[in-house]
Amino acid sequence: MDLSELERDNTGRCRLSSPVPAVCRKEPCVLGVDEAGRGPVLGPMVYAICYCPLSRLGDLEALKVADSKTLLESERERLFAKMEENRDFVGWALDVLSPNLISTSMLGRVKYNLNSLSHDTATGLIQYALDQGVNVTQVFVDTVGMPETYQARLQQSFPGIEVTVKAKADALYPVVSAASICAKVARDQAVKKWKFVEKLQDSDTDYGSGYPNDPKTKAWLKEHVEPVFGFPQFVRFSWRTAQTILEKEAEDVIWEDSAPEDQEGLRKITSYFLNEGSQAHPRTSHRYFLERGLESATSL
Repeated sequence: MDLSELERDNTGRCRLSSPVPAVCRKEPCVLGVDEAGRGPVLGPMVYAICYCPLSRLGDLEALKVADSKTLLESERERLFAKMEENRDFVGWALDVLSPNLISTSMLGRVKYNLNSLSHDTATGLIQYALDQGVNVTQVFVDTVGMPETYQARLQQSFPGIEVTVKAKADALYPVVSAASICAKVARDQAVKKWKFVEKLQDSDTDYGSGYPNDPKTKAWLKEHVEPVFGFPQFVRFSWRTAQTILEKEAEDVIWEDSAPEDQEGLRKITSYFLNEGSQAHPRTSHRYFLERGLESATSL
């Protein structure tokens, strides 16, 4: 899977897709939707679709696709390679949503929660398949939230298509299993090849599973929190785990209208701009300053 576009810019979203098989433009097709990386505090979330003609569904099942969560990484890679070998009847597309996009969406002035982001991404991928000429007649989706509500929403968006939304659809429908494999392979590769725009010194990439309850992940977060600028963009700073670490490890902000008694014990933000004296900050300059060619002023 070629993730070079994501490697060039991993701050927003990236769409990847296979060529559309000619048979999928002619024959009625079934399409599955699933995601990978919804829960982790680290790395992107990936939504994927996989589709094939209804007449070839048995051939897709013969590839022995299964829920990606039940498979080892090597098995997922092998099955994805098999799907790629069968491009004459199997197609896929995916959206990679960066941690930065997820967090800024959730914490924006107008709140855009993870469920809404997930629903809109799935809808966008189904529409993308239709725009590419895929003759989609049936859609199966692994639910996010209440399946009845989600199904009604998708059915309204695609009235000419039979839509089924189920919990654990990735274990029930082979075409959703195939989508889950595409999503998980993409996320695994994205995490492995992640380019830190912060150019972290001696960066440790042993961050565990990336899930909030993983002790190794929590330790990595504590080690890589910057007291003023927070976390690298690899971190979903809207997650409660990240926010708790920020509250404990980072500096509080002193607002000009804060009462004097509320400011006791807090370091002033200007202390981080000093390059000498007892208040000098031991870390090297943050990329914010380096990218703008800014240096500390010793006199005004």
